[in-house]
Amino acid sequence: MTQSDVRTEVPELPLADGFAQEPKRRGRGPLAGLGVDRFSGLYLMLLLIVVYSLLKPDTFFTVNNFRIILASQAITGILTLGLMISLICGIFDLSVAANMSFSILFVGWLQSAHGVNWVLAVILTVLVGALIGVINAVVVTKMHVDAVIGTLGVSSVLAAATYWLTNGQSVTTGIDQQFTDLGNAKWLTVPAPAYMFAIVAVVLWYLLNHTPTGRYLYAVGSNATASRLAGLKVLRLQWFGLIVSAVLASFAGVVFTAQLGTSSFDAGAPFLLPAFSAAFLGATQIRPGRFNVVGTVISIYLLAVGIKGLELLYPGRPWLNDLFEGLVLIVAVGLAARSARRRAKNA
Repeated sequence: MTQSDVRTEVPELPLADGFAQEPKRRGRGPLAGLGVDRFSGLYLMLLLIVVYSLLKPDTFFTVNNFRIILASQAITGILTLGLMISLICGIFDLSVAANMSFSILFVGWLQSAHGVNWVLAVILTVLVGALIGVINAVVVTKMHVDAVIGTLGVSSVLAAATYWLTNGQSVTTGIDQQFTDLGNAKWLTVPAPAYMFAIVAVVLWYLLNHTPTGRYLYAVGSNATASRLAGLKVLRLQWFGLIVSAVLASFAGVVFTAQLGTSSFDAGAPFLLPAFSAAFLGATQIRPGRFNVVGTVISIYLLAVGIKGLELLYPGRPWLNDLFEGLVLIVAVGLAARSARRRAKNA
């Protein structure tokens, strides 16, 4: 699916009243009442939990395992929700993983090499993330470089900057203990990163569903030309989407470093495919054909449960993760396009 496909596949929002209206739902048989088309990911996740619990009751169906799944997806979740905002605007941001890699090393490098207070280091890292978002926005909206090519180019520049920063070495010492304590803190036995992910999700859910800005973002992603004619500040909204995407990618890098206590070189790269898989799979849930927060959160944990179960069933086969995520991405994009066509037909 190309960038232009996404822009047209997402159903057009009527701008006469400024906001989108949900089409009336029509019954499609005895399963329609169960909302299978909207909650299929949730049902599938519950099914996987039951199957894996029966097959691996001693290792999968444990409180500790569910706690690990909850915590391990916090960083992927923050990155994915940021990516989702740029996708809602109709823009692919392929630089999120490189941005995260750079932030992981930058926040550690500031503390280790320059003795910067960890609070200030976090603030500076997030600000640099915002600057990367501005650069993406300039490349895409001012220089009119295709978003896929433009953000891929920025990604390559960030990879070079990441290498230059520490000469390709990981930062393993000099990171403030208070910083790592925060990343490994637990409140009510739930790891702190899970709370951070929840806060980001709630804020974005409110922004997208209960503010004019959220509805305008959907309108721009649906039809930028019609939105411009309707008086929306399309350029400003696209800048907003790219900056939010970059800031959350940077924040995900900060949380990752705090959790590990080290700044691993190029640690953000493995997160790119899961983020896109979860975002597109999320567009098939809750509000099919449209990127949304709740659907994305469900998809993130569906992927996590699926991969964790496979790891326990077939240990020592790390390639299963990539295989599973790649297949999910292909299926999710196909389902998202199908849902968008159905919504456009029924609208």
